Amino acid sequence: MNINRLKQKQIPQHLAIILDGNGRWAKKRGLPRTAGHYQGAMNVAKIANACDQLGIKYLTVYAFSTENWKRPSDEVDYLMTMPVKEYPKYKDKVLGSNIKIKHVGRKTVLASDVLELINMLEKETNDHTGLTLQIAFDYGSFEEITQAFEKASQMGVKIQNGNDLYPFLYVTTPVDLLIRTSGELRLSNYLLWQASYAEFYFTKVHWPSFNERQLSKAIKTYQKRDRRYGGLNK
Repeated sequence: MNINRLKQKQIPQHLAIILDGNGRWAKKRGLPRTAGHYQGAMNVAKIANACDQLGIKYLTVYAFSTENWKRPSDEVDYLMTMPVKEYPKYKDKVLGSNIKIKHVGRKTVLASDVLELINMLEKETNDHTGLTLQIAFDYGSFEEITQAFEKASQMGVKIQNGNDLYPFLYVTTPVDLLIRTSGELRLSNYLLWQASYAEFYFTKVHWPSFNERQLSKAIKTYQKRDRRYGGLNK
């Protein structure tokens, strides 16, 4: 990936990715679905580092949705225990980077050890000044928007336009570019408010195989888009 060449043109400030295809990646290789989720998690770190080098300010990744609880219990159990189990191996790399980590989503259903890890990561990386990696874990846009209006109402805030709601959302900045891997062409209840004027990029590449070259291709496509926000260019 030629970072300098990409930087010569507009870089998206907020990139969102739907991490799709972990299970299909594993099946294609005769591996259990959990192996795909593991490789997908490792790939988040690689792509986050690439985004940090590019100067992207926010990377929001869809790791586990409010609907994913419907999946087989063994798969859900793995997704809930894997971060806590694997983190000690990568602690030094995570804390040694300049990336800030933030959880976005519900915290009411997550286990205490997962919450403890989340709180620790947010606290330990709070002073980092590079990319903000927002991990959407137990996240759903319907739930996010509903609770945002409830919070605004409780505080006596009248929502008069779309921007007024942002302070009450989990994800408080609009998305510039949204990528979905593995060939699906839908948003799946992801960042519906924030993606109202996002550019979409869909690729058939499964998430564990989505590398820096694929990221560069997506950003080059974004840089060719004509973003008018409902208006006309002069």
